[in-house]
Amino acid sequence: MSKKAFILEACVDSVESAVAAKQGGANRLELCANLVIGGTTPSLAMFEEVSRQTGLDVNVLIRPRFGDFCYTADEVKVMCRDIELFKKAGANGVVFGCLNADATVDTQSMKKLRESAGDMFTTMHRAFDVCADPYAALEQAIELKMNAILTSGRKNVCTQALDFLADLVKKAGDRIDILEGGITDPTYVKDLIERTGASNFHLSGHSVFDSPMTVRYDVYMGAPGIAEFEIYRTEADKINTAYNIIKNNIK
Repeated sequence: MSKKAFILEACVDSVESAVAAKQGGANRLELCANLVIGGTTPSLAMFEEVSRQTGLDVNVLIRPRFGDFCYTADEVKVMCRDIELFKKAGANGVVFGCLNADATVDTQSMKKLRESAGDMFTTMHRAFDVCADPYAALEQAIELKMNAILTSGRKNVCTQALDFLADLVKKAGDRIDILEGGITDPTYVKDLIERTGASNFHLSGHSVFDSPMTVRYDVYMGAPGIAEFEIYRTEADKINTAYNIIKNNIK
């Protein structure tokens, strides 16, 4: 009997991280920019180079800015156009999420984005983790014909939400993939497999590296408090740890 298929999706925001993720065993990428602020839409050039160097399926984050997920009409127009451009460039899928001011799912904006995606793989991202009613959001995502929901179980770390994730996987059934994130330590994958029945996993596997800059300045290029001489980069060994646990425990 063949083993159950699984997804090990690495969240990356550089070519270097994408290559390391592939070396570690990731079989799909979520490509972003600026993971230090939760991720924003990457450039087309970044997508093209990551695709060229890895050959993996790449799902692109569509998030026009840092912050909440309550978007203006103009922001939604930009998001739709980004989806069209990445679709034309050959992206496997897109990752997005929109909420109303009361944290209910903005199904009107989500529908526009979903229609722009056409037959691409579509994932509702962690807007799900801050929505008003996750079970209503689950059904709305299914109604929109989304392919997956990325969630940490509405906690910062997945192991704090094992019971909820197990229930979500059960309720989703084969109607939509539950892509389990919030994996701050790759060894947490074992708990997810055993306690939630998961077969789809999402992590960055990153470490923080010191900048090679020898001259350090005191002028902020962005928000004060964000370290400007630290580089977040995926480590192949961390992805490989998750890969080996999945390979040895998925039946």
